[in-house]
Amino acid sequence: MTVEAQSLTDNAESPLVAAIDLGSNSFHMVLARLVQDNIQIVDKLGEKVQLAAGLDDQDILSEEAIERGLECMRRFSQRIAGMPKNTIKIVGTNALRAARNREEFIARAEQVIQHPIEVIAGREEARLIYLGAAHSLADDGSRRLVIDIGGGSTEFIIGERFEAQHLESLHMGCVSFNQRFFANGEISEKSFRRAISAAQRELMSIRSQFRKVGWVNVVGASGTIKAIESISVAEGWSTEGITQESLQKLRKKVLACKHISELNFEGLKPDRQHLLPAGLAILWAIFFSLDIEQMRKSDGALREGLLYDMLGRLHHEDIRETTIDGQMRRFQVDRRQAARVENSALIALAQIRQSWDLMDQEYHDLLSWAARVHEMGLAIAHSNFHKHGAYILENADLAGFTRQEQRALASLVRCHRRKISKSVFEALPENYRQPCLRLCLILRLAVLLHRNRNKQRQPAFVLSADEKTVTIRFPEGWLESRPLTMDELTEEVQYWKNVNMTLEIV
Repeated sequence: MTVEAQSLTDNAESPLVAAIDLGSNSFHMVLARLVQDNIQIVDKLGEKVQLAAGLDDQDILSEEAIERGLECMRRFSQRIAGMPKNTIKIVGTNALRAARNREEFIARAEQVIQHPIEVIAGREEARLIYLGAAHSLADDGSRRLVIDIGGGSTEFIIGERFEAQHLESLHMGCVSFNQRFFANGEISEKSFRRAISAAQRELMSIRSQFRKVGWVNVVGASGTIKAIESISVAEGWSTEGITQESLQKLRKKVLACKHISELNFEGLKPDRQHLLPAGLAILWAIFFSLDIEQMRKSDGALREGLLYDMLGRLHHEDIRETTIDGQMRRFQVDRRQAARVENSALIALAQIRQSWDLMDQEYHDLLSWAARVHEMGLAIAHSNFHKHGAYILENADLAGFTRQEQRALASLVRCHRRKISKSVFEALPENYRQPCLRLCLILRLAVLLHRNRNKQRQPAFVLSADEKTVTIRFPEGWLESRPLTMDELTEEVQYWKNVNMTLEIV
């Protein structure tokens, strides 16, 4: 166990970790204790914010939806006040992925909650859902299909034990389908069939692949699925879980109602009443498209997955390390050169991290990963390889990384050589702008010092820094015997001036 993890599990005054899921339908928070390498849930909070319902046809969040979200965050902030930064993880899902003004919402929400908010990609959401579900189920070693119907998207994951093997996220959810097919609250056979048809079209992209892979058990991990199972058990259609027969009976009863206000079923919470027809239509399409006979529910999903992912990182079992290694293999990165650059970059960081306010482990990790993959673009072409690498890092599905982390990593790779583009860093979330520029400058020095690509040890250079200046000192006579390196450092001085920074060479 790491010292950091040990302190979290042993510290009686601050034993909590928190995961907050800013979903398209609801915002949820889970607080837990780390007890002997396990998660012990101590509190859960949730509110129906319906962020997705506030998206207009231009994918702009309305001020009313933003305010609903901020009000919820104000209540959450009271519960996590005083908790260390590394014990809290806050992620946004489909609605924030879609919202064109998400940065405005995130900036205002971060002011309220005083912690970073990250937006995760659909497949990363799927991975975390599977991790949470897997930890809540008996480990029978069989292959399982996990499904989570959210407000704006539905995730599908096939995996075994704690490893997700096939992940997909489709653009269909109970809130978005409610707006499309049941917006006026009326229920009809026609609107229900249209909703099923739309869901079936979405499922066509994964139907063949998933059925070919196959599974033994099917697990549902969402409020929609829990609500439908609760109704099925309460009505006596099932003793546990959901079956095709129970879905058929529920469909008949739902269509017997003409308006959502008439949906008064035992086991159905009032706040889920208006979403039942949309959720049922999606689940119906899933069952009959994928030939599912029975589904059982899971108590664990995205929030629990976030907690277990945090626990893994505290114990240096970080999926992001595996992801970076996979990218290095896929793009045939020269590992020896990457290691040389990484080593020099981290030596440089250690010398000026305090002066430049780069003490967080997050910055060490970003620099380390960027050094390892800075040449990945060479697999595409030498010309502009830094741009190729940055494009891949920003747009690929990288397990364990949030979208903001991917953009930050891409900015370091994009600007590790040639011109330093101010716009690249200005486009980052505000909390990443200055740290990433500074990390990039460190990476550039490390890359420059290893351009000869040989095994020869580099000199014991010394760095010092203040707000706008870095001074690099070499052993006496070293630079004079390497005129090419001196020329490159002199050119680097000019590049730094373009971003209002000074590099002094001694």
